[in-house]
Amino acid sequence: MDIKLDPSRDDLPLMANTSHILVKHYVLDLDVDFESQIIEGTIVLFFESGNKFKKQSSSTEETYPSESNEACKFRTPEPCRIPVTNTRTVSSKMGYNDFVICGKGEKDTSGKDGNHDNQEQASGISSSKYCCDTGNHGSEDFLLVLDCCDLSVLKVEEVDVAAVPGIEKFTRSPKLRNQIVRELVALPADRWSEQLDYYARCSQAPGCGELLFDIDTWSLQIRKTGVQTATDFPHAIRIRYTTKPQGRSVTWTSDQSGRPCVYTMGSPINNRALFPCQEPPVAMSTWQATVRAAASFVVLMSGENSAKPTQLREGCSSWHYYVTMPMPASTFTIAVGSWTEAKPEICSSDDLATEGSFSPFEADFRYVGVCGHMEYPCRFQNASATTQEIIPHRVFAPVCLKGACRETLLPLIPPCLSAAHSVLGTHPFSRLDVLIVPANFPSLGMASPHLVFLSQSTLTGMSQFCGTRLCHEIAHAWFGLAIGARDWTEEWLSEGFATHLEDVFWAKAQQLAPHEAQEQRELKACLRWRRLQDEVRNSPEDMQVLRPNKEKTGHVSDSGSSVIKHGLNPEKVFMQVHYLKGYFLLRFLARRLGDDTYFSFLRKFVHKFHGQLILSQDFLQMLLESIPEERRLELSVENIFQDWLESSGIPQPLQRERLAGAECGLVRQVSAEGSAGGAVAKWVRVNRRPRKRKRKETEEVLEKLLPDQLVLLLEHLLEQRTMNPRTLQRLERTYHLSEQDAEVRHRWCELVVKHKYAKAYRNVERFLQEDQAMGIYLYGELMVSEDARQQHLARRCFELSKEQMDRSSAEVVAEMLF
Repeated sequence: MDIKLDPSRDDLPLMANTSHILVKHYVLDLDVDFESQIIEGTIVLFFESGNKFKKQSSSTEETYPSESNEACKFRTPEPCRIPVTNTRTVSSKMGYNDFVICGKGEKDTSGKDGNHDNQEQASGISSSKYCCDTGNHGSEDFLLVLDCCDLSVLKVEEVDVAAVPGIEKFTRSPKLRNQIVRELVALPADRWSEQLDYYARCSQAPGCGELLFDIDTWSLQIRKTGVQTATDFPHAIRIRYTTKPQGRSVTWTSDQSGRPCVYTMGSPINNRALFPCQEPPVAMSTWQATVRAAASFVVLMSGENSAKPTQLREGCSSWHYYVTMPMPASTFTIAVGSWTEAKPEICSSDDLATEGSFSPFEADFRYVGVCGHMEYPCRFQNASATTQEIIPHRVFAPVCLKGACRETLLPLIPPCLSAAHSVLGTHPFSRLDVLIVPANFPSLGMASPHLVFLSQSTLTGMSQFCGTRLCHEIAHAWFGLAIGARDWTEEWLSEGFATHLEDVFWAKAQQLAPHEAQEQRELKACLRWRRLQDEVRNSPEDMQVLRPNKEKTGHVSDSGSSVIKHGLNPEKVFMQVHYLKGYFLLRFLARRLGDDTYFSFLRKFVHKFHGQLILSQDFLQMLLESIPEERRLELSVENIFQDWLESSGIPQPLQRERLAGAECGLVRQVSAEGSAGGAVAKWVRVNRRPRKRKRKETEEVLEKLLPDQLVLLLEHLLEQRTMNPRTLQRLERTYHLSEQDAEVRHRWCELVVKHKYAKAYRNVERFLQEDQAMGIYLYGELMVSEDARQQHLARRCFELSKEQMDRSSAEVVAEMLF
């Protein structure tokens, strides 16, 4: 029985029929227009039909389209619930504007068709009765379904790849268009350059017939009259389209220097409002893109090459990027703005060596092991790449933050990259750009192939906050990108690993002694334990489960469509349960094995599964096989599922560990209960003392604390019922709290709000404006106090920033304020 698509308000539908036909390569040709705030142009999609699909190398019994060598046995699809002949499919000559859908719950504003609501125009796709079975149904045409939202599709046509000069060079059937594409996508990895060249040539070939298409809230449906199977459907199609200013995949805003810019968010709806695509993670594809913008702008993108601009007509530049490692379309990222590159003031010989590093595809391939992924030019098979500790890297930012990047961020990248290599081995990607994104970016960071976004919040205070966040995003190169989750509900496979590894990378980057590294890791564990307890107390139970689909995790409909549970819930963006529970599970397992054994296993796991998609059991089964029987102590995949992944609340093994665990020295220095030496106890005594006291008595609190220790101190002081203004003033002066990193300043602002310390309200206002990725919770605190001055402060800050604020963040804050 097929999965019926009946998404609730919070669930995200993945509509593409990936079980029938897969996109293997995208060629994008786009113009960025800042005046109209649209990106327009064409995308050419090259397909492989379903009979070429392979079986997933997962431990599950189900079969899915994937990358290994065994043929997939497909279930017979059921008849389509709503026949294609009943859909309002039209010729692309009529133009998209006749059937424009503006978004969920909105009206069609075009004059020609009148005002029809989405339900009337959705062609049944969003209906619970429609299951996206779009294979061969007897006399009906095959229907290609792409994930698409907030786009204006203008024209869809078949591409005449047979008209490309020289195409007969590598194909046995130069007149059969589909056969040409089949042979093109099947070219071996050592012909990657030739393959990209012919993809580009084919993308510019003339059209040879317009295709019928229809569009609804979540998908674009395309058919060719008389074509009844995916095998016979055109394997190269061109779509002309434009984005919309309000499209949820792209953010048009201004940078910190007041200059216009645009970037892709990748969430909550991924890239379907940037280009029509196949969103399910099994749709692993490569891409190349040419992007034109005014000459004053820099275009950064997920790409293996460090692109340089080509000057076109006066005032316009063109940028070209490409990727040869197949990745889900959701990982495609672009940022266009007046970015400036931050370079070291003095370029050392080490820097020159790094900048001059080879392109992995220019070196000879030396196969050092068998990979389990589909064939591509893999760095793990390149002997030179395996020893490259520091990949070439660049840092970009608005001009006003160039100095801060040079001082804080730039020196951290080499040691963090080197640390990651020492733990996990070969860097999956050949280079790295890091961009400081605008203030409205709703997260501290986001990793995509070859490009990392970092919030400006990471640049303040000492280097620790920036370093740990950078290490987190670098870890995603392995977990989240090179190794992806086959089911997006298993986010812990990305975020849990990155959270666990950031501590390990950062300790090595600092070259800490083993006991120092252990102390810092235990301090982090203490902070995360407190955070997890708070998260569990204040979030819905069903959103605390890391594997909500349980035994159905990884299952999709016969067509390949599925629904991502809670994928559209705006509150989910701000939850950390999958980070924290995933982190504690990996910490628990590492302790069971011992660090040396665990990280040795992790390198083997990365080598086996890079370039592939996994489910939780793939990791857990391989891990348990690495544990001697006598040390497993009844540990099993089923027990881990039950205790850690498929239940809400705090896992029992974690509760037992935290109750039995002894606090580390760094924690005791802050919070030793009943101890005269703990910083918390000292400040509580200061707060209770009368106004007049001796100078000597105040000096005892003047001890230096690490940023994480300051966070812990402030969290403990937040538990005090009252703190008088003079204590808060002394606290701020002692530790220079307004100059600390964003984590410390966030706790300080909470303390200011709780105790209505009006002298520091300017710190709260600054935080809400400059640290938007972390300030959402503060709005709620300002409102629940029922203090008129604080509520006015919250509303004033929101009015100043709401137009630029991320959409999900603005929705959550507006609900708090009004």
